[in-house]
Amino acid sequence: MSGTNTETMIEARGLCKYYGPFAAVENVTFSVPRGQVTAFLGPNGAGKSTTMKILTGFLSATNGSAKIGGFDVFQQRIEAARLIGYLPENGPLYMEMTPFSLLSYFGEARGLSPETIKQRLEYVADKCDLKGVWKKPIAKLSRGYRQRVGMAQALLHDPQVLILDEPTSGLDPNQVHQVRDLITSLGKTKTILLSTHILQEVKAVAGRVILIHNGRVVLDGSVNEMEGTEHDMEVRFRQLTRVSA
Repeated sequence: MSGTNTETMIEARGLCKYYGPFAAVENVTFSVPRGQVTAFLGPNGAGKSTTMKILTGFLSATNGSAKIGGFDVFQQRIEAARLIGYLPENGPLYMEMTPFSLLSYFGEARGLSPETIKQRLEYVADKCDLKGVWKKPIAKLSRGYRQRVGMAQALLHDPQVLILDEPTSGLDPNQVHQVRDLITSLGKTKTILLSTHILQEVKAVAGRVILIHNGRVVLDGSVNEMEGTEHDMEVRFRQLTRVSA
């Protein structure tokens, strides 16, 4: 039986992804319950983005299984995709389009009604602070604004699950604060998995940490298990990723 009435919204079981002899992800297993904000932490190249691409159906797994809201990502991809808002790292955007035209197009592609598109465009323009560049070509936007357009497309269809890959990448301090506030607000009603290598981000938005290193999960627990203060978190991070303090 599958569907959206399960308490487990994100589930990975024994996920592996091999490129020849290289293991990008190896035996990654975890689950995220409804309404939890989980930080997917790790150094660059640890396997965070690969795992997220598998969970969203953008990349196949060599072994293992993945489910979103009870739907098998590989066997029930359309059903799973309807539940997901995905912000990839450096996600592709159509540079000649404006945020308004791009998001309108995405809304139509998702089969949203004209009235729903209108309502959701107003929502994401406000939440992602895009009104000032709403009709400006994306090619002329800063990296920070492009990141906000990417966040807007992830939120457009009001998904139950958000998978965010480095959501504050390229943002200035004020924008980072806005995005963190947004994630905290969304976490009251949605299930969120966000990847980051910024420890301050973990403390700001998440209640749980999954730490991955060399493609394997090396810690899965509360933020407190990373030892509390940001300095202590850095020490713990280095210990678990085998970098000397």
